[in-house]
Amino acid sequence: MRLNADFACRAAVHPAPEAWVASPMAGVERLMLDRVGGEVARATSLVRYAPGSAFSGHRHDGGEEFLVLDGVFQDETGDHPAGTYVRNPPGTSHVPASAPGCTIFVKLWQFDPEDLTPLRADIAALPRAADPLRPGVLVAPLLARQDETVRIEDWVPGARVPLLAPRGLELLVLAGGFTEGGEAFGRHAWLRLPPGHRGVAVAGPQGATVWAKAGHLAQIRLPPGA
Repeated sequence: MRLNADFACRAAVHPAPEAWVASPMAGVERLMLDRVGGEVARATSLVRYAPGSAFSGHRHDGGEEFLVLDGVFQDETGDHPAGTYVRNPPGTSHVPASAPGCTIFVKLWQFDPEDLTPLRADIAALPRAADPLRPGVLVAPLLARQDETVRIEDWVPGARVPLLAPRGLELLVLAGGFTEGGEAFGRHAWLRLPPGHRGVAVAGPQGATVWAKAGHLAQIRLPPGA
């Protein structure tokens, strides 16, 4: 499967009920944002677990990164409530499930093979700091590597936020919303901007909280056979 697979192009997805599709496991549905490959794929998705559902145990040879958007995600490492950000590096494995149900934002096969550091963070507990170069933007870093950065950003209502993406940029709306390129983005909408993109987002009347990842689109990593 190839979905939003031209990483030199802007891509945007707005969640809609009809966009969810069943996964191979009963009670687990996916809304695919981008994908290259079959069941083993370089993928960015929203994944929804019905109460009591589970996925069979599996290994992440290309690494897994996810953010719990609502409910409680569970595996053998414990409970991961809404707002939990997790990075499981290449070679890790788990048996995911959710007794109460949950929705997560997940990225697969997008790790540097040398990045073997696991990470878990509560995004609500992270301190925010004003960005001196972007008025109206507060930043909470999650990850800072030479090849990528991940952060939570709070944008005040009406803020005009430069979107400079020399090595690519992805945004997921966690709360509030913004407009970019004449397009409105609400809760759980996703925007991917290619390397070299320059633009401006304008926060909505309630402001916006976004998950932002930059730098990772300069080198696209794919699973074998994709």
